[in-house]
Amino acid sequence: MTGIPGVTGVDHIGITVPNLAEADDFFINVLGCEYMYKLGPFEHPDTDWMTEHLNVHPRAVMRELHFYRLGGKAIFEVFEYIAPDSNDVVPKNSDIGGHHVAIYVEDMDAALAHLHSLKDKGIVVLGEPTSSKGASEGQRWVYFLSPWGMQFELVSYPNGKAFDHNPERFD
Repeated sequence: MTGIPGVTGVDHIGITVPNLAEADDFFINVLGCEYMYKLGPFEHPDTDWMTEHLNVHPRAVMRELHFYRLGGKAIFEVFEYIAPDSNDVVPKNSDIGGHHVAIYVEDMDAALAHLHSLKDKGIVVLGEPTSSKGASEGQRWVYFLSPWGMQFELVSYPNGKAFDHNPERFD
């Protein structure tokens, strides 16, 4: 057996944002998440606990964190920090540590229309949906940016992907 014993799936995705009020609006009104609860603040002014446990500056303060549920499944843990050495540059996909969160939707066109209607909330859609080829044929996707610049993706494959219908073809 390889990998971590007992793994059953992803529990949550942690994201640091510059402003929790703005993030609340995004996660609830743009993505459609259910707000669950909040915790914090957390700080350890006399020890290196924050560095040892969270890999942040020892004097960092986690002002608050909010938890959201999406579609009854995915949990987002969203942090707002104050830290002496924080970096406010959002990584691109091509940067080390670059990332995006893909959100599955049943109706790409309806979801895209929703995003386009939210330009006044700082939502930026990057181009038009792309139709995948090869093992992912049957899938459409498009990236969009949150108000703080984090990359998200809408993805849809209501009839499955080519891989789902003929996996041995893509070995």
